[in-house]
Amino acid sequence: MSERADRIAEVLRSALEATHVEVEDESHLHAGHAGAKESGGGHFRAVIVSDQFEGLSRVAAQRVVFGALGELMQTEIHAFAMTTYTPAGWEAQGGQ
Repeated sequence: MSERADRIAEVLRSALEATHVEVEDESHLHAGHAGAKESGGGHFRAVIVSDQFEGLSRVAAQRVVFGALGELMQTEIHAFAMTTYTPAGWEAQGGQ
């Protein structure tokens, strides 16, 4: 995991009291794009498991994540793809 991915994962764990967070830095897949530059925000993909998603639609859960990322969306992140789960949903998908 890259330094930026580690920082993003820590913010999500803390802000969302997440039980599971995976953040993958995919910036290298976007060579030549603004998000691939070291000075630009990166491209990331994440899986996030939190009780805070309980009862929320997929879009509402994503808004919670974007709110938790706050300033990082302006500085460290150019693109952020995510899948959100409640703990029960994660377990039903075979997650551990």
